[in-house]
Amino acid sequence: MLKIAIGHTEEIDSDEAAEEILEQCKAELGEEKATAGILYASIDHEFDSLLKKINEEHPDIELIGCTTDGELSSVIGFAEDSVTLILFSSDEIDIKAGVADGVSEGLEQKIADSIKNTKDRSDKELKLCILNPVSITSSGAVILEIFKQSLGENFPIFGASAADQWKFEQTYQFHKTEVLTDAVPFLLFSGNLLIGSGVDSGWTPIGNPGKVTRVENNILYSIDDKTAVEFFQHYLGENITPLGEYPLAVFENEESDKFYLRAPLASNMDDGSLVFAGDLTLGAKVQISHTTRDRIIEASERSISQSFESYSGKEPEVAICFSCSGRKQVLGTRTSEEYELLKKVNPDLKVFGLYGYGEIAPIYQDSPSRFHNETFVSLLLGTK
Repeated sequence: MLKIAIGHTEEIDSDEAAEEILEQCKAELGEEKATAGILYASIDHEFDSLLKKINEEHPDIELIGCTTDGELSSVIGFAEDSVTLILFSSDEIDIKAGVADGVSEGLEQKIADSIKNTKDRSDKELKLCILNPVSITSSGAVILEIFKQSLGENFPIFGASAADQWKFEQTYQFHKTEVLTDAVPFLLFSGNLLIGSGVDSGWTPIGNPGKVTRVENNILYSIDDKTAVEFFQHYLGENITPLGEYPLAVFENEESDKFYLRAPLASNMDDGSLVFAGDLTLGAKVQISHTTRDRIIEASERSISQSFESYSGKEPEVAICFSCSGRKQVLGTRTSEEYELLKKVNPDLKVFGLYGYGEIAPIYQDSPSRFHNETFVSLLLGTK
């Protein structure tokens, strides 16, 4: 049995927001206390107050979360400047919260130690990891690789990076009663958990592919020995400044047609380099991509269909969605359609999620998780 409760409010006062989401959750749980939860909140809330009230209502809860660029739930749909909380209660699934703090220094060892300590708190078979890492001061792609080293290359790891509504100044992460600024909080699920997932972006490669010939982490200097800016302008025109509307498709390998996206954030016209919202690898096959609003919505629909097709049971309890702030920027007033697609498939399904600065998920089931940009991830959870 896996019991889910979700609260969601647009109340701007943090104390009143906490009371409202907890009251909504209590209507679902009754007097039962939650064992774990995830909190997503807009950047302007008083996070200490939110966490304090949640922990008073549910003592010793295994809680994580982060700030966002938008929130969604089956309570009020898509919203901005809101707070949403999902609570889990189960007698057959262990859900344990861990955190690696101060990851700007000693990233690898801190994450490895935290994962080990959290794993050791359950004797059930490990099934899933959800994480909400810091995004501005550390690389989401590097963080994910360290998690895969500890959990396994093909272990199902999902999540999204913390956001701050395109200010790119400071994001916040939550762990139990702590508000952190340089951390990677995560939940480990063990036991009789069934999952299904889907991933799609809606961007289509255009022009000819190239090979990354000079890169330092997320700063791309050259493709096919041309500057990164020259490579983009060759296909898009000399007056085009590369932006997130034209992310790079990064292919799994030379032969594969499967790719994940890297969105350009800034350009240096002096040396022709581009800064991306995620690391790139030397020698990677890349291609400029483009989309339309209709294609983005169609991709969300495909992601949702994939999740239901791959779900290993019959009746999922909840859909957790990780979408990108870049998608929200392109979709504009059509952003809510991503959520509405889920309700068309299953009107009674509980839904919870956020818009962040990078998504984490396998490109397809039983493959290594990747760090994505501008992608819609649907994750179904249940026990039957």
